[in-house]
Amino acid sequence: MNNFEQIKKKALDKWDSLIHSDIPVIYLGAASCGKAAGANKVLEIIIETLDEHKLKAKIIQVGCIGPCYLEPLMDIVVPGQPRISYANVDEIKTKRIIESYLLKNDPLLKFAVGHFGGEDKQLTNGLPKFFDLPMLKPQVRIVLRNCGYIDPEDIDHYIANDGYEGIKKALEIGPENVINEVKESGIRGRGGAGFPTYKKWEICRNAPGDEKYLICNADEGDPGAFMNRSLIEGDPHAILEGMLISAFALGATHGYIYIRAEYPLAISRLKKAISQMNDYGFLGDNIMNSGFNFHITIKEGAGAFVCGEETALIASIEGKRGMPRSRPPFPAIAGLHGKPTIINNTETLGTMPNIIRNGANWYKQYGTQESHGTKTFSLVGKVRRTGLIEVPMGMSLRQIIFDIGGGTQKPFKAVQTGGPSGGCLSEEFLDIPVDYQSLASAGSIMGSGGLIIMDEDTCVVDVARYFLDFAQKESCGKCTPCRVGTRHMVEILESITKGEASPNVLTKLQTLGETVKRGSLCGLGQTAPNPVLTTLRYFRSEYLAHIKEQHCPATVCRDLLEYRILPDKCTGCQRCVNVCPTGAITGPRSETHNLDASKCIKCRACYEICRFDAIAGDAIVIRSKRSDS
Repeated sequence: MNNFEQIKKKALDKWDSLIHSDIPVIYLGAASCGKAAGANKVLEIIIETLDEHKLKAKIIQVGCIGPCYLEPLMDIVVPGQPRISYANVDEIKTKRIIESYLLKNDPLLKFAVGHFGGEDKQLTNGLPKFFDLPMLKPQVRIVLRNCGYIDPEDIDHYIANDGYEGIKKALEIGPENVINEVKESGIRGRGGAGFPTYKKWEICRNAPGDEKYLICNADEGDPGAFMNRSLIEGDPHAILEGMLISAFALGATHGYIYIRAEYPLAISRLKKAISQMNDYGFLGDNIMNSGFNFHITIKEGAGAFVCGEETALIASIEGKRGMPRSRPPFPAIAGLHGKPTIINNTETLGTMPNIIRNGANWYKQYGTQESHGTKTFSLVGKVRRTGLIEVPMGMSLRQIIFDIGGGTQKPFKAVQTGGPSGGCLSEEFLDIPVDYQSLASAGSIMGSGGLIIMDEDTCVVDVARYFLDFAQKESCGKCTPCRVGTRHMVEILESITKGEASPNVLTKLQTLGETVKRGSLCGLGQTAPNPVLTTLRYFRSEYLAHIKEQHCPATVCRDLLEYRILPDKCTGCQRCVNVCPTGAITGPRSETHNLDASKCIKCRACYEICRFDAIAGDAIVIRSKRSDS
């Protein structure tokens, strides 16, 4: 028995003792989303309740399993019974469930949302299987297969679930065959550009030089995006094994994980995972007695969005200001310290162990002819079921938003794909497949995987202004089209939201956007105008309403609104009174309330909380001078 087989046998024995534990096992979602929803306090209550009743149980803190809207999630497995999942648990629920289930054998299924395995209907009482829930059933989990299922801080859990079998196979078949397998799989970079992964690898492998580098880009700076963070928090070894496979194929001896310091939990779990790899001989010199040497360094970034661009990222690792440079030469030829360098996205690397372990044909069964495999997305915004999802390439936006996400409570308006660099697509595009070509033809991009859903209460002009303002502030300022062009575009958008613009500014906005796209040095500037250009294309009437009618249809733009209470709809429930930060709304319970416009700061809190549509946002007369730019 070789060393890896011994390690795997130990891991399998440990996993088997957990799965067939003779005491209850409690799983708690302890990724950032779970912690933000109160998982730390739930953990305290679990421990206190067990101690109070002198109960024995194993507690496993897992990553995000996907449905963030159900967090905190807590699962309980009692020996001989299926794993029951409880959603939105708080301190009171947690204590009641543990006392009822572990002391009285009553699982309190009214608090449960699903179960894992087991066909005993008496025990589950018609409770659906967790992965049959509407949000999860249409998904195909490849890169997320372990998230929410294993302890991310225990390497044995990963190994017991086929972990490090990919690098073992890679070492057996050799680097050329690894690259060929990746080529056959058809996987393209999951960071946004969609460049064929194997092509970059081939260029780097064939580039002259004894020293080569691999960089995992885990910077993830898009507002509303959390795919990479969740994957690292839930399954760090998948990314690290992917780095081993990639480095072996490239001939790289040193790797970097470039991750923003704003991800402390992900960084902590990466550090623990790297330490465990060193202990097991999976990292360092002579990995698995193969003669392959590879070392990994974690580089914490300061959160600059522009450092998501390859050459700016490399400059940051070198200790320089994060600014892109002209290409060629491309990093695969001359990158970090002038050496051949490959930068791969976290999801790309996390998928590699599955491709090498299972083969290219297995991977190609998912997706489309041109876009193979699956893609993770963060599903956020005005959608009922928010969270992290993984779907086959080619699934339509309608299926993702309405079947998986549960749709919007108010009428759907738009979806932005690709984060700040993506485009806003209207209802007419709901049936297009989500793949690289289809999204590009509509004027948007896949991006790293952010999906922001908007309903009728979203002002697309304000959204375009917000994202362009974000990109403008994150610009490194090196090239004039991006530095100056985006600033002028933001100024025009601000004038539109204030009712100060003339109709001819739309032509200027369009021309500026196209100029910035064509003339910018890097991907930030080249894609920054996308939200503006797509909203101009698909929602022009909303721009014209702001300009010609000085009216914001979504009642968002403050300078165009004055809020008032509709007496015939107000029930006097006082919800608006309680949330108003300035005391502008007054009135006794059960009587029509009053709103003092002079005190109103137009924060929209009353509008959002009213259940009776009794708050109206009316257009007001704009007295300020219109501007042409």
